[in-house]
Amino acid sequence: MSTPALSTEYDLTRTGAIELDTLDPLAAYRAAFHFPRTAAGEPYLYFTGNSLGLRPVRAVAAVEQELEDWGALGVEGHFEARAPWYSYQEQVQGLLADVVGALPHEVAAMNTLTTNLHLLMVSFYRPRPERYRILVEPRAFPSDQYAVASQVRWHGYDPAEAIIELRPREGEDTIRTEDIEQLLEEQGEQIALVMLGGVNFYTGQAFEMERVTSAAHRAGCIVGFDLAHAAGNLMLRLHDWNVDFACWCSYKYLNSGPGGVGGLFVHDRHADDPSLPRFSGWWGVDPETRFAMNPRFVPQRGAMGWALSNEQVLPLAVHRASLELFASATMERLRAKSLQLTGYLEALLGSMGSDRFTIITPRDPMQRGCQLSIRIKGDARELAGALKERGAIVDFRTPDVLRLAPVPLYSTFEEVWKGARLLDELAG
Repeated sequence: MSTPALSTEYDLTRTGAIELDTLDPLAAYRAAFHFPRTAAGEPYLYFTGNSLGLRPVRAVAAVEQELEDWGALGVEGHFEARAPWYSYQEQVQGLLADVVGALPHEVAAMNTLTTNLHLLMVSFYRPRPERYRILVEPRAFPSDQYAVASQVRWHGYDPAEAIIELRPREGEDTIRTEDIEQLLEEQGEQIALVMLGGVNFYTGQAFEMERVTSAAHRAGCIVGFDLAHAAGNLMLRLHDWNVDFACWCSYKYLNSGPGGVGGLFVHDRHADDPSLPRFSGWWGVDPETRFAMNPRFVPQRGAMGWALSNEQVLPLAVHRASLELFASATMERLRAKSLQLTGYLEALLGSMGSDRFTIITPRDPMQRGCQLSIRIKGDARELAGALKERGAIVDFRTPDVLRLAPVPLYSTFEEVWKGARLLDELAG
C-alpha cells in the first residue's frame, strides 16, 4: 500500500482555504442543502454526511408534488400523476446507475439496505459442504454481521466456523489488498461468498473492489459489497468490475433522508439466470404483464426482478431530488473535489504535529473516500460533545474514534480549516 507524504501544495492558512472555495466549481451546490444551526443561528460545521446526509432544499417540493397528485388523483396517480407512480422506478434507475457505474437495468431503488442484503444472499449465498464459508472484513457494520451470521445459521452452519474474518497485520489498522488476495488463493475453494463493505464504516478504508473481485472470481467465489459508505462517495464501476451483487442505503452520501429507500445492484450476467432462487413478490414481474395476475412468478429482467412490493413513492421522491443533484454535479467532479477536501483536512491535521490524535484511515487517497477516522488519546466521546458545543458536528465511534467526513456536495475548505483548528484546540 502506498503511503504518500502529507501534501505540501496547500496553503494551510484561512486565507488559503477561502481562496480554494473561491476556485471551487461546485461551490454553488452548497445552497441546495439545509444545514442544522446552532443556538446562535449559525450553520454547524457538518462533518457527518457519512452518517446522515443533509436535506436537499428540493426535497419538500418533490414530496409535495406527489402528495398533491395523490390528493387530486387518488389511485389514478399510478398512471396520471406528473411523475406516474407505476413507472417511478424507471425514472430513478438511470440516475442511480450513473452514481454506481452500472447499466440501468442492473440497479433498483427499493426496501432498505439489510432487507436487500438478505434478498440477495438468498440468491447468491448457495453453500455446499465443500464450499460454504463467507469472507468478511473486520469490524464490519453490525447489521452486516447479523445478516451474514443469520444466513449461515439458516443453511445449517455454525457462524464461528463458516465466517472468515480477515484481520489487519499486527500494528496496522487496515487490511492490505495483497493479504486478501493471498487468503483467497490459499482458501478460496472453501469460500462461497466474499462479502465486504466498499468502505469500512469504522476505519474509512476503501477496498480495492476491482482487485478483490478479480481475485475472488479466480477462486470461484461470488462477490458482494455493502456500499453504504461508498455510494455517492467513490467512483464506482460495478458493471465493469464484474461485481456479482451489491446493496446500499441512500441516507448517507446520497442525502435521501433518514430511513431513505435502499438500493441494489445485480450484474447483467445474472439478469436472466433461471437457476437463481429468490424470494419473490408481485413487483418483481414484468410491468407489462403485472396486471395479468398470473399465479406463476416470472421475474422481470435485471435488478427489478428482486422487487417485492410496489414503489415507495414518497421516499423515492426525495431520493430522486438528490440524485438529480448528482447528475448535475457528476461523480467525476465530486470525486475530484473530495480528493482535495480530504487531502486538505489530512494536511491540516498533519501540520499540527499533535500526538493527541492519529489518522487510522489509509493515507493513499485511492484507498479512502471523504472520511478520515481519527483515533483520540483521551475521552473521544467527550471531545465530540465539546466540538458540538463549539459548532462542529462529528461522529464518535466506540471506543476512541472520531469520524470526520467533508462531503464535496456541500462542505467548504474554510469549514474544514475551522474544524481542524477546533479539533486541535479541544483535543488537548
